[in-house]
Amino acid sequence: MRKSLIAVAIGAALTVAACSDKDAAQSPATTEVQAEQTQTAAAAGEFNQSNPFYAESTLPFHAPDFTKIKFEHYEPAILAGMEEHSKEIEAIASNPEPATFENTIVAMEKSGALLSRVGAVFGNVAGSAGNDDTRALQVTMAPKYAAHSDNISLNADLFARVKAVYENRDQHEGEALRLIEDTYKGFVRAGAELNEDEKARIREINSELSSLTTEFRNNLMTLVDENLVVVDDKAKLAGLSESHIAQLAKAAEAKDMAGKYVISVTNTTRQSILASLENRELREQIWKASALRGSGNTATDNRPLVKQMAQLRAEKAQLLGYDNWGAYVLEQSMAAKPEAAQQMLRDLVPAVVSNVEAEMAEIAKVIEAEGGDFEVKPWDWAYYAEKVRAEKYALDSNEVKQYFEFNRAVEDGVFYAMNQLFGITFEERNDIPTYADDVVVYEVKDVDGESLGLFYGDWFNRDGKRGGAWMSSFVSQSQLLDNKPVILNNMNITKAPEGEPTLLSFDEVSTMFHEMGHALHGMFSDVMYPSLAGTSVSRDYVEFPSTFQEDWTLNPKVIANMAKHYETGEQIPQELLDKVMAAKNFNMGYDTLEYIAAALLDLEYHTLSVEEAASIEDVNTFEQAALTRNGVAVEAVPPRYRSNYFAHVFAGGYSAGYYAYMWSEVLAADAFKYVQENGGLTLENGQAFREAILSKGNSKDPMQQYIDFRGQKPTVDALLERRGLTTPKID
Repeated sequence: MRKSLIAVAIGAALTVAACSDKDAAQSPATTEVQAEQTQTAAAAGEFNQSNPFYAESTLPFHAPDFTKIKFEHYEPAILAGMEEHSKEIEAIASNPEPATFENTIVAMEKSGALLSRVGAVFGNVAGSAGNDDTRALQVTMAPKYAAHSDNISLNADLFARVKAVYENRDQHEGEALRLIEDTYKGFVRAGAELNEDEKARIREINSELSSLTTEFRNNLMTLVDENLVVVDDKAKLAGLSESHIAQLAKAAEAKDMAGKYVISVTNTTRQSILASLENRELREQIWKASALRGSGNTATDNRPLVKQMAQLRAEKAQLLGYDNWGAYVLEQSMAAKPEAAQQMLRDLVPAVVSNVEAEMAEIAKVIEAEGGDFEVKPWDWAYYAEKVRAEKYALDSNEVKQYFEFNRAVEDGVFYAMNQLFGITFEERNDIPTYADDVVVYEVKDVDGESLGLFYGDWFNRDGKRGGAWMSSFVSQSQLLDNKPVILNNMNITKAPEGEPTLLSFDEVSTMFHEMGHALHGMFSDVMYPSLAGTSVSRDYVEFPSTFQEDWTLNPKVIANMAKHYETGEQIPQELLDKVMAAKNFNMGYDTLEYIAAALLDLEYHTLSVEEAASIEDVNTFEQAALTRNGVAVEAVPPRYRSNYFAHVFAGGYSAGYYAYMWSEVLAADAFKYVQENGGLTLENGQAFREAILSKGNSKDPMQQYIDFRGQKPTVDALLERRGLTTPKID
């Protein structure tokens, strides 16, 4: 996968990937398309110097100036950006001079600045603080973006020049050679070698897929409101803290339901509130609101979209000469083939299911001891697992939270660890405007004091923000364009009521470290060409640097600096910390199985032939059959994402690639163990990781990057240890 300058714009404006920003294409408009874009731009509003996107921002690092940007500026700027980019590409394609690296490949890298500028801002705002207007504009723009991209990728004259440079690639080396090969492959994979009829069908498919993914993503926002769980009686909320209940009451007030309590479902099947609620009937209601959303239980039904996308992707893959969509997508991944990803996951199933059965037996004992006469259901698991955890480790999750206050977790945890490992510092910039009041901007400075770029922390949930956690960027690093990175991290932490501290779960703190790993992949990028910068790597590599950072959460130095009681400032007791560490892999059978089930479901959809995809009659039936076929159909442990709200693969960039988290974890676990064996949290180790991995982007083969750092290819041993699915060997 490649991330050209136009890809950054398209990817950001239409879909921010689930965990980090990636993907897209490149492509010259015909005269008719240019004329249509100009007319639409005129209809949307005149684009001139009064539009803040007209020129680069004058703020530090070209950060977007949100004091000037208004919603009405987006559409005319996007359309003008398409028109300007089309002219730039046409000039490259029609250049009478022989094709060279500079006048073709580099010229393309420099094109599309306006579209990239506005696309990055619009995409990030739509995902982090969206509303009906931004969603409507996404729907309008989706097919236009798709057409614009196709006009570049399927332009015969442009491809002829790219091919000419590719055929003379032996004149180049290093990053330039990598860019030439990547660009050429990108055109071929987009359909540049197809005949005109086939190209026309590719255009139609791309347009349809763009519209469908946008509709799916917007439906997810609608489904949150359609699946609200409203509670009238406070007594039903027994088990929740008073602070949590107050948050639910505040949510109800925001929905004009004062006096009631509103529970919203988040993006995964599992809902964290289920671990605390004592009322089994309410737990079941919440779980069903989550698991059945988008399946026809309310007005918004995503099942038809899932079927259409599976069919269109299969058809596109066939047109491009591949057996299925998975074969097409994974061709440029570390796994190379979907069979390799499937085998990796299936090999884990027996051991994981065995762990699940043991966990289920422990839960059943608790249910029986409390006089329950029922088998554990999905809505019971988290509640009773928490009881098992408390009994087994005497661990109270609410007690643990008292030692992870939000600000301390950020500054004395994440920032401190990154300083110890890389020597960097984060200095708050109150002079940089943001798109929401609770977004914080930091200037990141290197070990020598030189400015690296800006980091935006958007950690709290809000209406209009999509679920989950992810990294993105407003500006990507590039020596060619003289750009330093402007990076954004998003999470969905629930902010405590006014005047109270926001206390985090250990998992939330770990997620902060994970997303910072993505952020530093963008921040430390040190490449010439924007298409190869930062997270522009294959899906099964992009999660490696972020997963690697997670394990610093429990580093003794980091814990000592971060984990202090929010009221007294006292260090977390060693006994409690020991319990946290001992419980770290608790419920790992469940956690792993729900993930593997979702990853295998993704691959089942995307290894279908055209005929098989067309034969799907009912999405729910297909899903159940797929889970059964893979040996992961355990009623009490449903997939982390069911088809109807699987945003990663039907609204993000992870189609046929959700397995990547596990694949990347193999690399991360192996690398972290290696670092631990060689000194742990030291500047020397951090600089070695930065030089070999974080600075390289896609300028070098990913496995070679890893070997450069580690000295060998990874093994799965450290992964099994990390997840507690095997007993570590004792020398």
